Order: sequence, then structure tokens, then C-alpha cells
Amino acid sequence: MESRRGPLKSAVPSNVVSPVRRCSRTACGRPAVATLTYVYADSTAVLGPLATYAEPHCYDLCAEHSERLTAPRGWEVVRLSDGSAPARPSGDDLEALANAVREAARPQERAAGAGGGGKGGRGSDPIEVGRRGHLRVLRSPDS
Repeated sequence: MESRRGPLKSAVPSNVVSPVRRCSRTACGRPAVATLTYVYADSTAVLGPLATYAEPHCYDLCAEHSERLTAPRGWEVVRLSDGSAPARPSGDDLEALANAVREAARPQERAAGAGGGGKGGRGSDPIEVGRRGHLRVLRSPDS
């Protein structure tokens, strides 16, 4: 359709509209990863994986908003896990990782008779005689 000013253009060009669903929170344009549904009869908010299609009374949320979700006082939040998502590390996993890092950071045991005759025949590096946290007590090779 033509007007006196030229061809009539749409206010929103169709090539700009994204097929990706966005977060329902005001002023948030991040992609949605979860769907929030309220069950008013049970005073429950159910947060689960992103629904296959948009429902009129459900809210799509991005990762940040789904993690920070809180419910009104007296309501319960039920978080349904997505089976395809990787599991978060547990406390035991983190403790095992910390122990492995500590073990790797420990100096190798030195053989008692292995000494070096380094430069000038003065001996090897200082010897560690104690440790507390990240601090080490060293004995001079001269003493």
C-alpha cells in the first residue's frame, strides 16, 4: 500500500522478532531457561524446565531470575530439576577437589642421603622442617 509519503512500513519489522523466548521480567531481555507456574490452591510456586510452548498464565525466566526466585511468605517454592542439566558439585566433591590440590602442592619427600654438592660444594636447597597452612619453616643447609 502506498501513501503520499511512500510505502507504508510496519512499526516492527518482522526480521527483528526473535524466535527465542525471552525472560518475562520487566526490562530483562535474556533468553528464558525455566518456566514458573503458580498453584494458588496449594500456595505453591513451581519452577521447572522451560515449557515446550508459552502458556498464558506461566512466566518464562532467565537463569539469573530463576536462581533468585523467592515466593511470598507462607508459600512454598518447588524446583523441578531438568534431567539433562549437569548436576552441581556437592560438598563432598568440593572437599575432594581441595584435598587433591593440597596433595599436589606438597613438596616431594627428599631422600635422606641424596644431597647435591651444588655450586661451590655448599649443599642443596634449604630443607623444610615444618609447615602451617601456606607458611613453611626452612632450615638452612649450612646448619
